[in-house]
Amino acid sequence: MSTILIVDDSTMIVDVFVAMLQRHGYETLSAYGGDEALEVLKSARPDLILLDIMMEPRDGWSTLTAIKENPEFTEIPVMMLTAKQLNPKEAQQYGSLIEDYIMKPTTHKQLYEAVDYVLSRRETIAEGIKKAREKGLDAELIEEYEHLSTSVDVSRRLLHLLSSTYRVDGTDLTISKNIVKAIDNIEESITLQDQRLKELKTMIA
Repeated sequence: MSTILIVDDSTMIVDVFVAMLQRHGYETLSAYGGDEALEVLKSARPDLILLDIMMEPRDGWSTLTAIKENPEFTEIPVMMLTAKQLNPKEAQQYGSLIEDYIMKPTTHKQLYEAVDYVLSRRETIAEGIKKAREKGLDAELIEEYEHLSTSVDVSRRLLHLLSSTYRVDGTDLTISKNIVKAIDNIEESITLQDQRLKELKTMIA
């Protein structure tokens, strides 16, 4: 069974998520802040990290950056966990580093579905990589396939979240042009990446 590291500076929230995940059969690790999470990772390799954004003194984004900059930790998938609404700047800056974004509070069902989906997606990608290697595809193409397989999916989910948050449907005139432009840029990037991913999947199939 997969092991999940829960990182939050609230002991109560960590305990709640530990109980929820253990009830679903997952093994769990706990860290009560970003620095403690980095210490845990020195001796453990969880299959997934649930990382809260609003922590002190090291917030979730800083912790995420530290994880992804360390060659020993960078392959561990990270899902951001927070009650804070995502903004377009954060989506553009960190979207490629995360596997998903879960809003608090969350139900048992929502949490299980999100975690199961991420772990299942990684298995599917691993199968695609194996097939690509068997076909003798170039290492750079395989790396690109791996990156885009997650990036396109995560970006779509973030775009949906942003569109819902900022109501980019023309009915909310208080949205700044910068926000609308940022969301449009994300949408355009998804379209281009999706086209490239389809090309790579054709090569692998």
